[in-house]
Amino acid sequence: MSVKDSVTELIAPIISDLGYELVEVTYKKEHDAMTLTVYIDTDKEGGISLDDTEIVATAIDEPLDRLDPTAGAPYVLNVSSPGLDRPLKTEKDYKKKIGTEIEVSLYAAIDGKKKYVGVLTAFTIETISLHTKEGDLEISMKDIAVARPYITF
Repeated sequence: MSVKDSVTELIAPIISDLGYELVEVTYKKEHDAMTLTVYIDTDKEGGISLDDTEIVATAIDEPLDRLDPTAGAPYVLNVSSPGLDRPLKTEKDYKKKIGTEIEVSLYAAIDGKKKYVGVLTAFTIETISLHTKEGDLEISMKDIAVARPYITF
């Protein structure tokens, strides 16, 4: 089992019991060290705070030490918020964003465009519906390379 998979299996219930959502686990080289990053999210107002990341880091530190997912190799543990522009990946992500503006990048162009911005009006396992300034558009989930919240500054 990969480091990512074994860590995910171990910490998902711990994070859930604390009232947070485990979004993703990554294990990769960053700044000359292997880094294990745990991305968490919450439905609470204001999102993830520094205190939230400390709570989760403290709760998973000892179980990770016991698991030893890297077979003794050193790593840096990082617990983080996925950020405002985190890609939509799960059914829950899409459902939470219905009624908001998202940006969708496609593998292949539809009507000559590979990128659309619009309000997500509907979601099913197979398709999403967007209301764009050009009109309404239905996009197959298999055609979506990346979908994320559209952030305007």
